[in-house]
Amino acid sequence: MDANLIASLGVGLLLLAFFMHLFSFWNREDKRYISLNVVGAGLAGYASYSIGFMPFVILNFTWALVGLYGFFHHSK
Repeated sequence: MDANLIASLGVGLLLLAFFMHLFSFWNREDKRYISLNVVGAGLAGYASYSIGFMPFVILNFTWALVGLYGFFHHSK
C-alpha cells in the first residue's frame, strides 16, 4: 500500500479523535478516543518509517506508545 494513503488514513484517524474530544463527544479516557490515537499514530509512524522520515517516526511511535499506556491504565 502507498505510504501517502497509509499516512492519510492515520492522520485522518488522529483528526477524527481530536474533533470528537474537542467537541466533547468523547473524553480523554474513552477507549474509542485512545484507540483512534493509537491506530492513527501507528499508521502515520509506519508511513513515516517507510519513507525514511525519522522525526515523524519518533513522534508518531511515541504517541502510539503513550496511547497504549493510557488504554491499559487510564481508560474507561
